[in-house]
Amino acid sequence: METKSPFELLDPSVITKAEKLGLCARFIVEGYMAGEHKSPYRGFAVEFAQHREYTPGDDIRHIDWKVLGKTDRYYVKQYEQETNFIAHILLDASESMKYASGKISKFDYGKVMVACLAYLILAQRDAVSLVIFDSELKKYVPRSDSRSSLVNILNQLVSYNPVGKTDIPTILHQMANQIQKKGLIILISDLFDDESKILEGLQHLRFCGHEVLVFHILDPYEIEFPFRGLVEFDGLEAMPKILTRPNEIRKSYLEQFNEFRRRIQEGCERNQFHYQLVNTSQPFDEILSGYLVFRTKTATRLLR
Repeated sequence: METKSPFELLDPSVITKAEKLGLCARFIVEGYMAGEHKSPYRGFAVEFAQHREYTPGDDIRHIDWKVLGKTDRYYVKQYEQETNFIAHILLDASESMKYASGKISKFDYGKVMVACLAYLILAQRDAVSLVIFDSELKKYVPRSDSRSSLVNILNQLVSYNPVGKTDIPTILHQMANQIQKKGLIILISDLFDDESKILEGLQHLRFCGHEVLVFHILDPYEIEFPFRGLVEFDGLEAMPKILTRPNEIRKSYLEQFNEFRRRIQEGCERNQFHYQLVNTSQPFDEILSGYLVFRTKTATRLLR
């Protein structure tokens, strides 16, 4: 995917559709931190935002009695919760992320995801940092709650070309040792590494008090393996080329690949990491919309 400007990564339709869901982007972050931010939508040490008409079930402590006296109608005060939340976005930039069966590679898709998530988080005055990595940390944008940092994030995204091998577990342990304040870790990767060691790295982050979100990004051809005839597969990350007939290996490939995905997903669910499969053939607004709906339901349940 070609980009002439960093701001081309911000698809206005994606942001618009997310906003039309009637959600504040804070659901992305505070939903995860409900255990840390006690009742984040019912706080008192907050800034007044607006009035709305009382509905059954509202906390009567938020009724504005002065407005009642003037209008003879019940209105409650709404507040904007202030947080010190930090989201750390980790984007896999190893060579396997360059794979694309269509017009957009996994890495390009990941860049759009990072851009939109960073935009939403910063729009809500929360902080975000960016780590681009392969077998080591390649690019780093320090945490900031300033919207001006978005320009730096986008510039780092568009300027990077994935070429190296991956080492996801080492990066996860490194982040766990370096990040002092509890926050949200968002990992965007195809997870082509030792999944047991990846889960250990994620557990290290969880042990340090972080919430963990895993976006497992895959190309549809990796998921479906629809190749025909005699095909030579290029090796990535120092792997050799392979010449084969896909119909002879399709069954075993799909069995092993689906088992790999199952182990990753079940490991995440077992350890209370939120796992979401991302197929690059899907429009990103669908992925984002589905994710925000999920977070709305979760946040609503936690606040009851």
